[in-house]
Amino acid sequence: MTKPIMAKATAVWLIDNTVLTFTQIANFCGLHELEVQGVADGDVASGVKGFDPITNNQLTQSEIDKGINDKSYQLQLKYYAAAEGEQKRRGPRYTPLSKRQDRPASILWLVKFHPELTDGQISKLVGTTKPTINAIRERSHWNIQNIQPIDPVALGLCKQLELDAAVQKANAKKVLEGEASSDDESRKLVSTSQSLEVEISETEKPETVSNPEVFSATEELNNEDIKEPILDAESLFKTSDSNEKD
Repeated sequence: MTKPIMAKATAVWLIDNTVLTFTQIANFCGLHELEVQGVADGDVASGVKGFDPITNNQLTQSEIDKGINDKSYQLQLKYYAAAEGEQKRRGPRYTPLSKRQDRPASILWLVKFHPELTDGQISKLVGTTKPTINAIRERSHWNIQNIQPIDPVALGLCKQLELDAAVQKANAKKVLEGEASSDDESRKLVSTSQSLEVEISETEKPETVSNPEVFSATEELNNEDIKEPILDAESLFKTSDSNEKD
């Protein structure tokens, strides 16, 4: 289901002005239920002004009444004429002179609430340059103290469908990069374990005599030790024979 424009601001308005459940508001605004609860507690979207979905032609009072009477009912987004006939733009985006002064505010909003977006994606969404994005991201922009984050959709710098498509693409790329890094780590662990197994097998091999000179010297010593007792035995037999003859 298509989300309403300024989803968090719409959630703030619904929390303040209706008795809809957190689940109903989360489903309608495309948010997590815990995030809606954080909005109600003031931990999320602090300082965000409520955005009336009835006045802005996104929701009807009768639709809200249905949700109030039936807690399992999911609110349906009203037909939004601004999304009709949207087509993918080709070439650089043109920003009217009257809206160019709003671009820093929209850039700050995108950098703050959608850090997964790349500079190239932000540049295409609001029609700006990468140096300007970097200046706002690093808070080195000359007017950074006076810039307040504002949704670029509310300012008319881009369409909600374009923003949603850019966010989905950035999140998908992030997931793929995470899977690739995990595969690399597993390969490293496998190679490390294999190298350890090779080292252990090498250390368990019995030691062998690699120097032939040492081996031959040892063999000669052993032969001399054997010859001496043989000579002693022969001398004894000769002595005994001479005694008998006498």
